[in-house]
Amino acid sequence: MFSLDLLLQAVVSGVLLGGVYGLVASGLSLIFGVLRIINFAHGAVMMLAMYATYWLFALLHVDPYLSIVVTGPAFFLLGMLIQRVVIEPNRFAAEHNQLLLTLGLALFLENLALVLWQGDFRTVRPAYANASFTLGEALVEVPRLVACAGAVVMALALFGFLRLTDVGKAIRALAEEPEGAMLMGIDVGRIRAVAFGIGAGCVAVAGALVTPFFYVAPDVGESFNIMAFVVVVLGGMGNFVGALLGGFIVGLAESLGATALPGSLKQLVVFALFVLVLLFRPAGLFGGGRGR
Repeated sequence: MFSLDLLLQAVVSGVLLGGVYGLVASGLSLIFGVLRIINFAHGAVMMLAMYATYWLFALLHVDPYLSIVVTGPAFFLLGMLIQRVVIEPNRFAAEHNQLLLTLGLALFLENLALVLWQGDFRTVRPAYANASFTLGEALVEVPRLVACAGAVVMALALFGFLRLTDVGKAIRALAEEPEGAMLMGIDVGRIRAVAFGIGAGCVAVAGALVTPFFYVAPDVGESFNIMAFVVVVLGGMGNFVGALLGGFIVGLAESLGATALPGSLKQLVVFALFVLVLLFRPAGLFGGGRGR
């Protein structure tokens, strides 16, 4: 029976998960805003980051949250490498070819993980994995709270970086007007690589944040990838702030859907919202934009 307590629990759970969705989508939105490509490999990069977090914990006993110090910079460099080696040589290819390129990269990374680590589900269980407290009648799991808070802090830090630093301003300039940025002397090739690296770094941080309460497997990135695309469409393609806010909306919609509908249909609310936005607000709930 639907109750106020159940509704409160759904809202709390949705908000906590929505912060992570927002961070994943922020990296995806940044890549789209600067490179004008839709990166289907975004979730696969998150999967690799989750495996990196798992192995750091299993082999070296590095706390998942502390592993961000390693995985964040490492996947920033990996993102730059992917952009230079895979994306940049095909920058002037037809859009559908670019889509197929990133989709092929995603399939390659997922199958590589399958070959290296098989399809077994793995988990990271630090001492605080089951820690929780009550907020009214709602149960708040500490790892989910830390993940949400960390995602918001990371997203705000990225927002400040884009607004206040020279590199951030160059990224925004390239997103707004590529030809003008080139005429102003900005090294657009380097900035494109940096933007892709930042997007990979964001999704790597998100991966590290969720490993204390989420399984690790070769296909784990697919669900986050789908949700990130929904969030980006809701927030507006290339709209960084909209991606963060859209993450909370999607998290709430998914959680409320799980409360009101059977488990297999819990995402029906999310995709119904997605279709409605495409029909009536194609630019997104918060309007489209490049690197905003």
